[in-house]
Amino acid sequence: MIKSIRSCRFLFAKLSNRDALGQAMGEEIERDPKVFLIGEEVGVYQGAYKISKGLYDRFGPDRIWDTPITEAGFTGLAVGAAYYGLRPIVEYMTWNFALQAIDHIINSAAKINYMSAGDVQCPISNSAAAAVGAQHSQCFGAWYANCPGLVVLAPYDAEDCRGLLKAAVRNPNPVVFLENEMVYADTFEVSDAVLDKDFLLPIGKAKIMRAGEHVTIVAFAKMVKFALQAAEELAKEGISVEVINLRSLRPLDKDTVIQSVKKTNRLVTVEENWAQCGVGAEITAILMETNTFFYLDAPVVRVTGVDIPTPYAFNLEEITFPKTHNIVKAVHQVLNK
Repeated sequence: MIKSIRSCRFLFAKLSNRDALGQAMGEEIERDPKVFLIGEEVGVYQGAYKISKGLYDRFGPDRIWDTPITEAGFTGLAVGAAYYGLRPIVEYMTWNFALQAIDHIINSAAKINYMSAGDVQCPISNSAAAAVGAQHSQCFGAWYANCPGLVVLAPYDAEDCRGLLKAAVRNPNPVVFLENEMVYADTFEVSDAVLDKDFLLPIGKAKIMRAGEHVTIVAFAKMVKFALQAAEELAKEGISVEVINLRSLRPLDKDTVIQSVKKTNRLVTVEENWAQCGVGAEITAILMETNTFFYLDAPVVRVTGVDIPTPYAFNLEEITFPKTHNIVKAVHQVLNK
């Protein structure tokens, strides 16, 4: 903090999501000897997206494990290590490849605490690409949020990346940490508090990114960026939008969403998932099952990915996932404009 005679100002550093994630992993590996990183190209190559840059040189092969291209193999190894008290961070090149190991994630990691009556915990952290077709570009938020026993986190900015990843590593449960590869390079201002080695964000708590009065927009991960852009455009029309960054998909912060909707009386949900059984569908059901339903002045509008496998052609992919103009249109719809 810099103090002057006339004013008192806080300094803010600029931090990319990529660097925030790398810092968080390095600090947690240094803090706890039980933490290690395992995955394809995380060591010598320093990560397919350079998230683990410098960690192999800093901690060596005992803490940074390069693996063959065998997701089922190294995920099973990590789950077994977690059973015995270690805290592995499992990194997949993309979450699409985690489908190769879904039995370990769902049937082993997520269920062991319940099946052992609390005797065995599984503290394991598992960390959507573009223009790579139907098998590589898809959102898994709703998939994993459906499974009891898992914690599912979806960061948006550098504060989320640092605070949520560190909280994930320290959490006693298996955590699905859904990084969006398309925002690794995005840079944000962060305070000294965010850069503190013990900075943690509470799991299961959403953040109001922008206060508003007329409509609530709920989004997570990359979609928060487009929601904020839409709110800026709508403000020029005199429409006041409240934007909520969910941060956590399981547990879901129902209270923040409900209180916002009771204030604005309208809701738009935004996600890259397909609409059926999506996060927006779950939030809509929550409103229907509580007295929040009586506060709604219009039906909820969901903005989602198109109900098709992701096209390989870039121009088609561009219109497959929500963008700012789709959100603006949805707000106009919910306001009957």
